[in-house]
Amino acid sequence: MILITGGAGYIGSHVVLKLLEESNHEIVVFDNLENGHLSTIEKLKSVRDFSFVKGDLKNHNDLENLFRNFDIDFVVHFAAYIRVEESVQDPRKYYSNNLVGTINLLDKMIDRNVKKIVFSSTAAVYGEPKYVPIDEKHSKCPINPYGKTKFMVEEILDDYDKAYGLKSIRLRYFNVAGADSENRIGESHDPETHLIPNILTSATDQTKVFNLFGDDYDTRDGTCVRDYVNIEDLASAHVLAMKYLFEKNLSDFFNIGTKNGNTVKEVFESCEKITSKKINLKINSRRDGDPKSLVADNTKAEKILKWKPNKSLDDSIKTAYSWVKKQNLF
Repeated sequence: MILITGGAGYIGSHVVLKLLEESNHEIVVFDNLENGHLSTIEKLKSVRDFSFVKGDLKNHNDLENLFRNFDIDFVVHFAAYIRVEESVQDPRKYYSNNLVGTINLLDKMIDRNVKKIVFSSTAAVYGEPKYVPIDEKHSKCPINPYGKTKFMVEEILDDYDKAYGLKSIRLRYFNVAGADSENRIGESHDPETHLIPNILTSATDQTKVFNLFGDDYDTRDGTCVRDYVNIEDLASAHVLAMKYLFEKNLSDFFNIGTKNGNTVKEVFESCEKITSKKINLKINSRRDGDPKSLVADNTKAEKILKWKPNKSLDDSIKTAYSWVKKQNLF
């Protein structure tokens, strides 16, 4: 049985959906529903039934009951706080949840002889890029508590592999975008901090203004460049990572991105084109800590996992817009 922590959240739910549709594996989703949604679980259950347990990684009794009640042999770990700015303002929250909670999970896995995990990591482990595109050999120097918690977990996974034989695949995502192509599940954060949903918010409500931070970077149009990977492509990467770990039983780490970067202005213009709306725009000064360019070198994932992105930025924006309209959020 596969345990998916954080499976009611944005990325986790799309991986659950992929597994429900393309495998016969039994699944148990473990989520505290702080940022995940019970409505997402209900929608996923309409595809194929699976087990859901409400619980928290910081609660030892919740974890003990989970591993006692289910015959878990593989873990995919998403449960984490993800807001960079919040991690700077309240680092204790991030170290407690992302780091201590994960250690609790890993220790319970060792106790129960569960030795395989796919870990949801991030490009934030690299910090300020020294070169672009960024490959996996790039130095790791995270510049915020969020990135530090993810990097620390990666280091712990190395130590647990050496000491206990716990094998892991770490997927370092760049910017994730889009929604399920059939409009069943999508992105819903509160507050929403991701670029594309925020632009679409401004497109669907003319009282709102999209705030662009910094148009004086040394890039082709002065705005930051980011690598946007489609959520369904990302879900496929997880399935391939699981397959690799099942078959090879080797620990490794991979960048998951497209090898292509788009500026904020380019994303904005694509949103205007796809929505056929004029979006209110306000240009502000730069925010501290925003690198000018973050683009993945995904060669390693292509070579070893046999993964490659299939969907474009426009594909991601179209599905994200369909999801927003369906939810009547605005």
